[in-house]
Amino acid sequence: MQPTTIQLIGTVIFGIAVLHTFLVSKFQHIAHGFPEGSILREFFHFLGEVEAVFGMWAYLFIGIYAAMAGISVYDDQHNVVGGALHYMQSLNFTEPAFVFTIMVMAGTRPIIYFAESCINVVSKIIPLPKRMSFYVATLIVGPLLGSFITEPAAMTVTALILLDYFYSGEMSIKFKYATLGLLFVNVSIGGTLSHFAAPPVLMVAGKWGWGISHMIGNFGYKASICVVIATLITAFLFKDELKGELKDKVQHEAYMTPTWWITLISLVLLAITVYFAHYMVIFMGNFLLFLGFAAVTREYQDELKLTSSLLVGFFLAGLVTLGGMQGWWITPLLKSLGDLPLFLGSTGLTAITDNAALTYLGSLVEGISANQKYYLVAGAVAGGGLTVIANAPNPAGFGILKGTFGEDGINPLGLLVGSLPTTILALILFYFLPSF
Repeated sequence: MQPTTIQLIGTVIFGIAVLHTFLVSKFQHIAHGFPEGSILREFFHFLGEVEAVFGMWAYLFIGIYAAMAGISVYDDQHNVVGGALHYMQSLNFTEPAFVFTIMVMAGTRPIIYFAESCINVVSKIIPLPKRMSFYVATLIVGPLLGSFITEPAAMTVTALILLDYFYSGEMSIKFKYATLGLLFVNVSIGGTLSHFAAPPVLMVAGKWGWGISHMIGNFGYKASICVVIATLITAFLFKDELKGELKDKVQHEAYMTPTWWITLISLVLLAITVYFAHYMVIFMGNFLLFLGFAAVTREYQDELKLTSSLLVGFFLAGLVTLGGMQGWWITPLLKSLGDLPLFLGSTGLTAITDNAALTYLGSLVEGISANQKYYLVAGAVAGGGLTVIANAPNPAGFGILKGTFGEDGINPLGLLVGSLPTTILALILFYFLPSF
């Protein structure tokens, strides 16, 4: 496939943006060398915000696109047939909008309280010390819930619980990176019990006719085994840091526990958003209703996480904008690979591209076999925790937990190392366990 000039420019900028995500901690470190409030300090601090990376480079790309092809190109009937605006209108920004809304809703006190209650019930069944059992339950139940409440919601809820109970100053940096990598991979594979919750599955399920029974038999049960084994191994490796009683999170004096009806209404509104995840006009209207409900029940709510959620949405929108220019090289590459090379190649490509974009491009390849479909998706979900851009929910967890890693934030190499053990385990199980 011969790329156009604008596709080549898009690929170069995409590559620069990927490299930029690995340098955000360096930019943060540089920023601290300048006086407070200075232009250079704020400039490098902005460059060090990972949530803004793809958005800022997408802005540059669209500016170049407009300079080369115009903002809009019209035919003789005055229909828009080209230009930067035409390209933007051809893209689907439903996922960034959905992730924004689900992050805000899932991060509210009633939803978190409900999730904590469920995890607490499960933790009492696990025959381990209380703090360790709560940790294990959090990293098993939270990610697997992603198959039903969607992965972005599961990521938000689980990351907030980890923030409150385990990401304190007394935990080692090694523990934090290992847990972060475990969280990202668990969420990426934990959404495969259904055909609507994991973004890379969502992109192909309809076209390939995959339903819940297919997902459970081919992916879900393998993912569940991996989540349980990887979490137990991680908990055992850090048993010294997880020993003792579970400390209650610090609440402010005016804290009020959400009532049953507030929690129920919050869950119903969340369920409506999940059910209509593909229809922006509906879930955004439902989101506005939710904002009104949160306003009248403010005594039972924490401050809504609008800024961090918007930044994550901005990150994903930038990824969609730049990702739309990568089909010229990804599609023929996927088509040329055999089963095992496709499996491993999909895992590796996921680290530098969004796994949903990868499977979407794979779905466009005609004549792909059943085995190739399986290995494409299996590799995409297995590699979904390797980098912050590998899976759409990752920026949500990244944004919630990055403040606990010090002034320089989360090091991408640290995340990569932390996620590798669970990724390798997932690859082994997806490859060797039988499908039903």
